[in-house]
Amino acid sequence: MYSWEALDPIPLKRGGVVTTAFLGIAPDFRAAAQYVCGLPYGRNSNAGDPLIVLTEQRGTCSTKHALLRRLAIEQELNLLLVLGIFEMTERNTPGVGAVLQRYGLTGLIEAHCYLRTAGKRIDVTKACLQSRGEPIGSFLHEEEIEPNQITDYKNEVHRKFLKQWIADSGGLAGRSLAEVWEIREECIAKLSESSETPD
Repeated sequence: MYSWEALDPIPLKRGGVVTTAFLGIAPDFRAAAQYVCGLPYGRNSNAGDPLIVLTEQRGTCSTKHALLRRLAIEQELNLLLVLGIFEMTERNTPGVGAVLQRYGLTGLIEAHCYLRTAGKRIDVTKACLQSRGEPIGSFLHEEEIEPNQITDYKNEVHRKFLKQWIADSGGLAGRSLAEVWEIREECIAKLSESSETPD
């Protein structure tokens, strides 16, 4: 995975509502991505709002990358939004290990959004949130999505893979999909806490 540094500093030209919101913040696309990367990790009140990351000054992998994809669309840049499924561990997502350990797990299937351009995966959340962690080694599934698919559709895909993972692992000691989803929610909450703690 690459971070914002791998993006070209293409000057922003006048465009739609997303471009207008960035014009006072960043002169070019790379600077816009750097700015988004620097915002804390945290859930937004309305992930469907195109500008919620800028309004609330925080975001998740979904909302941050959807914002940059929307900016890329307005700027006519070839930058795709991708949904990937991977196994989240303490190694590739520092901060979740204590939660996983409490439930006797070494990993958990997670959905992650990022950008892709010129064959490179660009991530402005994990790279900035936890620079000490290992990159995600491989994805079980990747697909291009649109910004309006970061809520319901992303959750549907995630739950489908979690359900299969539970079945393949022999039921994870009898845990249901709902129970495993709650463990996942604890992991995400832990990431939000750690991003609010100064380094």
